[in-house]
Amino acid sequence: MAGGKLTPRQKMINLMYLVFIAMLALNMSKEVLSAFGLMNEQFESSNTDATKTNDQMYQALAAKAAENPTFSAAKEVSDKVKNISNQFYSYVESLKGDITKDIEREESGKLPYEAMDKGDKIDEQWFEGDGYSPKGKEFVAAIEKYKADMKAALGNDVKYKTVAAELDSKFATADIVDGEGVKKKYLTYHYQGFPSIASLTKLSALQNNVKVIEANIYNIALGKAALEATSMNKYTAIVVLDKNAYFQGEKVTGKVVLGRYDSNTKPTSFEGPGKIDNGQAVIDMMAGGVGEQTIKGKFTFLEDGKTVPLPFEGKYVVVPRPNSATISADKMNVVYRGVVNPMTISFAGVSDNNVTASAPGLTKAGGVGKYNVSPGKGNELVINVTAKLPDGKTVADKKVFRIKGIPGPSGTIRGEVGVVKGPKSSLEVSTVGAKLEDFDFEVGLNVTGFNLKVTGQPTVVVQGNKMNAQAKAVIAKAGRGDQVTISEIKTKLVGAGDYMLPRTAPVIWEIQ
Repeated sequence: MAGGKLTPRQKMINLMYLVFIAMLALNMSKEVLSAFGLMNEQFESSNTDATKTNDQMYQALAAKAAENPTFSAAKEVSDKVKNISNQFYSYVESLKGDITKDIEREESGKLPYEAMDKGDKIDEQWFEGDGYSPKGKEFVAAIEKYKADMKAALGNDVKYKTVAAELDSKFATADIVDGEGVKKKYLTYHYQGFPSIASLTKLSALQNNVKVIEANIYNIALGKAALEATSMNKYTAIVVLDKNAYFQGEKVTGKVVLGRYDSNTKPTSFEGPGKIDNGQAVIDMMAGGVGEQTIKGKFTFLEDGKTVPLPFEGKYVVVPRPNSATISADKMNVVYRGVVNPMTISFAGVSDNNVTASAPGLTKAGGVGKYNVSPGKGNELVINVTAKLPDGKTVADKKVFRIKGIPGPSGTIRGEVGVVKGPKSSLEVSTVGAKLEDFDFEVGLNVTGFNLKVTGQPTVVVQGNKMNAQAKAVIAKAGRGDQVTISEIKTKLVGAGDYMLPRTAPVIWEIQ
């Protein structure tokens, strides 16, 4: 099509033919791009699952090392491997983030795979001329450091020899000869000129190799622990009751299981208060007398032709059926009018959802058995409590509390009570307040007025909690040694409406 002289019409036909071929290639590439995107999804999903599995194996090895010093060396290796793997995995994740950070995702959150057909960003960032850019050199150096650090963590232990070989195989960065016999650098062969979705998928595959290597190391380290755990001598029998306390005559239910429950682990015989069912002993007996009781017995297993006995013992407490409720004020033996009084209300042996309490001003608070009560008029508060027992019966009880008013507070000047000494200038700018001494509740008090008296001068009535002009004039006439009495302090409780507290004790300022 390119040879000889062509007419304009023929040139147009040829151009259209090229466009047609390009469109066919474009349609084909979209399918390939989508396939790469699906592969990347699979790798990322696999990496998420592998992370969870590896964490579980790491925790299992840590627990084994805590129980048995034999595994301390394996635990030390796993600590190093986990740290190295996490660092390199995160580094590769940052490279993936560089690829996708400027790509607008679809409404579903997925990447637009068919639009990720360019690799310009990677080509510009990782390559310069025929070699690597600083970013490309950094990537290759990170791979080599990961391999070196992993091998150093594994040491010369022969059981990790296959893992070391796997590191060299899966993380090789040497030059590669392509299908046409041309030698290319590692990054050039794998990433240069490729669509960005293909490079993203390759990086996810690289992360998957990291997780596989990490899992292989944990499996090798746990190999001995797994053999140890399969020995019947390492099992512990545990008594698991449906509850730890029972009423007298109530049926005790529960089961005895092995520390590592497995339906395939079946004892040859069982001695105890129950029967074997699917590898566990199901308890079925009547509760004994009031007090602590013991359940004990023995499993028998056959291992390597030998009988292995495994005794068990557990305890439970039998309590008498309740006939009275436990009701107590959390801070005192009375309830106070004007404040919220916290209370704990329960019935011995009965769950909180089966206990009902009622009284004027009583409301449920957060927490098991927790209530608040704000008493109103009168001198007594009666709290009635009912409880539904496990056998369906209902019991009731009540308790009477005395209602008292909040005691009278003490007046304060400059936050001090009693006789306060200081210059006239300080008194003139001081605030009159009130304080409840030796009172267990945190309350807010507001002073709305007071009287000020200096010997030989008329009493001044002040509104609010600050000295007015008339009070300052009286104070100005006082001399050294004179006492200024602040009395008839009117005090209100914050949040209690018009409720006024009893008489507030006066406070005296002695002028110096």
